[in-house]
Amino acid sequence: MDASYISPFVSSIQNVFTMMLQLPVTVGNPRIKTGGKASHDVSGVIGMSGDVVGSIVLSFPRSTAESVVSLFSGEQLGVDSPDFADAIGELVNMVSGGAKAEFTGKRVSISCPSVVVGENHHIAMQKDVPCVVIPCETDCGELTIEVSIQVQPESSATNTQTASA
Repeated sequence: MDASYISPFVSSIQNVFTMMLQLPVTVGNPRIKTGGKASHDVSGVIGMSGDVVGSIVLSFPRSTAESVVSLFSGEQLGVDSPDFADAIGELVNMVSGGAKAEFTGKRVSISCPSVVVGENHHIAMQKDVPCVVIPCETDCGELTIEVSIQVQPESSATNTQTASA
């Protein structure tokens, strides 16, 4: 995966968390993920399609997720609240949407987010696309962004447009 595809997500999480939560994010060194186990207990998942395809996961330990959601919503919400999942989904949506805007010259769509809560959950990714884990640290705790995307070859993107027309 081209490193230039990671930069939009780093920039976006820093922008979203600083602007929406007044919560600065320190980004660590990205690494390639091995295995399908989620990095943490709470994961917001969103798909990308068009000229760039794959998935993005924003993963938090439960305590970090609860702290971040409290900042975001202005109230204490536990993982059992439907509003908790909505908040995690909206955060991954904003981070992915911000990154998507930086893919200039490419048609990119993002899906509706899904949220998975539970210890040791697995998130299936495309087997032929590497997943880059970007560790992040905030005053609320750690989190990761998992980026598993690839740019579609020109012929595939054209075929997709033709098939959907």
